[in-house]
Order: sequence, then structure tokens, then C-alpha cells
Amino acid sequence: MTQDHDDFDFEPVRGLPQLLPKGERMLWQGAPRWQDLAVHAFHVRKVIWYFAGLTLLAGALRLAEGESLAMAIRPFQWLMPMGLAAAALLSALAYLSARTSVYTITTKRVVMRIGMALPVSINLPFSQIDGASLRLFGNGSGDIPLRVTKKDRVAYLMLWPHARPFKYAHPQPCLRSVPRADEVANLLAAALSGAVTVPMQAEAAPQRAAQSSQPVVA
Repeated sequence: MTQDHDDFDFEPVRGLPQLLPKGERMLWQGAPRWQDLAVHAFHVRKVIWYFAGLTLLAGALRLAEGESLAMAIRPFQWLMPMGLAAAALLSALAYLSARTSVYTITTKRVVMRIGMALPVSINLPFSQIDGASLRLFGNGSGDIPLRVTKKDRVAYLMLWPHARPFKYAHPQPCLRSVPRADEVANLLAAALSGAVTVPMQAEAAPQRAAQSSQPVVA
């Protein structure tokens, strides 16, 4: 997924609020696949099935009450358009969310630039990450939730939809619907263990002025 840099021309490096310090390198950078984000975070498919179920139920009830077939299919004329409109709206939100999101893994941290209306950058040094897991989808994309230390929790509402679902008490930042998620998870695991010495792809950020390793929400 690509993104116009002009939308975020205030960033010294795409997806980063500050330049990387000397000795720190970018290992990987990516964004959610919006189609998967629509299905797994905004639940577009479930919304369509919900309205389809309501339509069938309404029609079955009318038939059971002795109404004609023409009357029984009337709910289809207004329920399904409502469902399709809701699915289209959620799909648009998923597209905007993916378009304005950038995930970055460096040799020392994970940075998440997220937010459609008000972008924020969440900086997670490896010292604050207790571990990570992987939820892989059938097409190779997937979610990579990050377990952070309790003292460094980030509010669930600030993270959503870039948060592991249903983890409200102890929110987990999540790289959502990442393409080739198994490769990204393996890279992150190696980086957390200190085993990575070369970038995964040639998108390394310039090695310039130092920045603090403290958690930052910009």
C-alpha cells in the first residue's frame, strides 16, 4: 500500500516524527492492507451477513403470517440497501485508516503512525515490549499484537483499530492486516532478540540527529 508523502510533509522521514539517531536503522516499513482491515477490523463481512439474515428472517415471518411472496420480499428492498450502504461506509473508513497508517520497525523500536483525522506517532522502544504474537490470515497477511509493559500502556481508544481486539484492561498495540505477516513477525522477533544486523528491505532511514528512546506520542 502506498501513500502520498505530501499528506505528511511535516515528517522528516515517512512514518517517523523525528530522524533516527546515529547507529539506528530502519529494518522494515509497511501499512495495513485495507481490504483485510475492512474484513477483520471493521467487520464489513459480518455487517453484510447481519443484514442478509435480517432480510431472510423478515421475509420468513411474513410468509408464516400468510402474506404473499411479493409482500415477503419487500424487506429485501430496504434492508439490503441499508446493509450495503453500511458496508461501503466501513470499507471507506478502512481505506482511509490504512492510507494514513505507517508501521516502522527499526533496530531499536517499533513506531506506529496512525490516526485518520488527528495523526499520532506511538513510539515503542524494545525495552517496553514484552513480546509479540501472530494471527495469520489465509492470504498471507495478518495481525502482529505487541505486549507492552503495564507501566507503558496506551489507551485502547487511541490505538483503535490498531489494537488487539477485546484487550481493554491491558491494550496491546497491533500491526493490523500486514502483508506477508509471517516474514514481518520473524523479523520483529529477531530484532527484539538483537539478532538483526541488516535491513529486510532497502527502505532504511537516514542515520542523523539523535532522538530520545523514551516513549513518545506525538
